[in-house]
Amino acid sequence: MPQISAIGKYLDQPLLTAKINKNVPAMLTLGAGAVFADTVKNSPKDERKKNALKIGATLTATAISAVMAPKIAAYITGRTATKTLSQIKKYNTEIVDEYIKNNEVNENLKNILQKAKKNVLSLKEVKELFKDEKHSQIANKLIPPPDNISSKDIFREIGWLSIYGAVPVAGGIAGGIIGDKITESKWKDKVPNKLKEGIYQYLANIFLCNIGAGAALGILEKFDIKSKTARCLGMLGGILTTGVIGGSVIANYISKKIINPLVSKDNKADVRTPELLDLSLHTDDIATISLLSGLKWIEPSLPLLYSVSGYRAGIGYRNNKGDASKQK
Repeated sequence: MPQISAIGKYLDQPLLTAKINKNVPAMLTLGAGAVFADTVKNSPKDERKKNALKIGATLTATAISAVMAPKIAAYITGRTATKTLSQIKKYNTEIVDEYIKNNEVNENLKNILQKAKKNVLSLKEVKELFKDEKHSQIANKLIPPPDNISSKDIFREIGWLSIYGAVPVAGGIAGGIIGDKITESKWKDKVPNKLKEGIYQYLANIFLCNIGAGAALGILEKFDIKSKTARCLGMLGGILTTGVIGGSVIANYISKKIINPLVSKDNKADVRTPELLDLSLHTDDIATISLLSGLKWIEPSLPLLYSVSGYRAGIGYRNNKGDASKQK
């Protein structure tokens, strides 16, 4: 097995994905704690308590919503829920025991199969597992090959990803509003920027990128193009066209024509321009491409990626300079 294929198989182990999923809340907590500590530390001494309450509420709501996002998105779209660690271990144990009972297996492979019941295999062990085509049946059951998503499934997956991304953004906005309400008398004046930033984050960094990837995948599917390289490049082109290039323009237009007249007293037509962090947030598009290509190993990273957009929406970031706690 080529090294790249082996790495892909290693990363796609259901047990590995489940273990990462299980640790996402802890990773979010650590990340939020670091942002909280840094923000409070760099706040003026007389504003630390107030900023601690604001940022604390925003980070807490963002983290909780990011953790809940996959379940909410799966429930709304009817997507099959991801198997838990215990469910995968039970499944692996059953199929391994049955296979060893009914097939001749050498000692080395037997040890690997026994380990695969409840533990993540090493890269070397994965290569050994797929070495002999005679045992491909059990290998593919333990580490299922990625499936090209058909056209009929595209919109379901796009819907799932879009709802997934919307939940942390909505949570960040809610947390930011709560934080302002308990610390500011004129908290309503800060709501417009949160809504506008939320729209910007969602459209430019999440939704329109998903639409672009899905549209490109649909076109490739129509022409019966199955090559994973062609599908990945096609989806990347769709993302660049609708999200990276068009998302900022569309988000600013909605803010100017809808949000400002409705909730902004001065109706200020501020323009949110892309920044380096905004561009780096498009790493979640790699996750989109991977998932729509049938790869599952990237999925656990989504709460971490989307929570950044949620936090920025919660603080109402609008190309301001200085302490994030003041950017509302």
